[in-house]
Amino acid sequence: MKKRFALLILAFTISVTANAQKAAKAFYAELGGPGLASANFDMRFAKKEDGFGFRVGIGGFSLSDGFGDRTGILTVPVGVNYLIGKDQKNYFELGAGFTYINATSSSSGFSSDNFSSSFGNLTLGYRIAPAKGGFFFKAEITPVFGNGFFIPYYGGVAFGYKF
Repeated sequence: MKKRFALLILAFTISVTANAQKAAKAFYAELGGPGLASANFDMRFAKKEDGFGFRVGIGGFSLSDGFGDRTGILTVPVGVNYLIGKDQKNYFELGAGFTYINATSSSSGFSSDNFSSSFGNLTLGYRIAPAKGGFFFKAEITPVFGNGFFIPYYGGVAFGYKF
């Protein structure tokens, strides 16, 4: 009887392990937030839907005044986050990270100026990320801080796909 019970538990363990879910991943576009205007990848560290994870992205934009003056901004947001949720769809997100920023400015026919820096951020937000994949949404308050500044009421929204 003990051998049958042990074999049953072993078979159940192998079955659960073989069918274990993969670590949750998402790809999304974010407006506002740490990347200003960015494309991001987010993944959990463990093979589950909630808990600790990370994000990395790349973003930026270019502005022109119509007279030959042009400004370009590149951002690279990186951070860690923690998702809290029980229903496998709705989560509260806590996170922290930093964003590298590089800006270039050029005048028509004249020299160009370059600027690079970084700033830190915190994330407090809500996210929808269905366990079986699909539409991804998040809205967040993202206080940002750096050398001599603090903006407490900054935020962002993101839309994408969770897989």
